[in-house]
Amino acid sequence: MGAVAIEPEVKPAKLNKEKVREGVVAAVRISRRVFDATRQTKVLISLVLAALLVGSAIGVVVSSHQNRTLFNTLSQLHAERDSFQAEWSQLLLEQSAMGGHGRVEKLAAERFGMVAPGRQDIVLVPLMSPLASR
Repeated sequence: MGAVAIEPEVKPAKLNKEKVREGVVAAVRISRRVFDATRQTKVLISLVLAALLVGSAIGVVVSSHQNRTLFNTLSQLHAERDSFQAEWSQLLLEQSAMGGHGRVEKLAAERFGMVAPGRQDIVLVPLMSPLASR
C-alpha cells in the first residue's frame, strides 16, 4: 500500500488595505521606471526593433499559410487536369472508332439503303480544259 499524507487546510489570506496600497505603489514605481527608460534612445530603438521582429514573424506565418493553401489548390488542379486528359484520350478513341470507314459504310447501307456503285454504274466524265470551251 502507498503512504497517504494529510496536509492541513490552507486558508486564503485576507487582503488588507495596506498590502493593496503597497502593491499599487510598487506597480506605479515600476511603471515610472519603464516609461523613463523608454525615453532613452537605446531602449526606444530596441522596442522598435522588437516590434519589427514581431511584424516580420507574423508576415512569415501568413506567407507560409498562403503557400500551403496555394500548394493544395495546385495539387487539386493537377489531379483535375489528369482526369481531363484521361477523359480526352477516351473521347479520341471513341471518335476514331465511330468515324471508321467500315462503320460509316455499314450505317449508310442500313439507314439510307446506300450501296457502293458497281463498275457498270460508274460514268467517267472527260476533263475539259478552259481553252477548249472557246
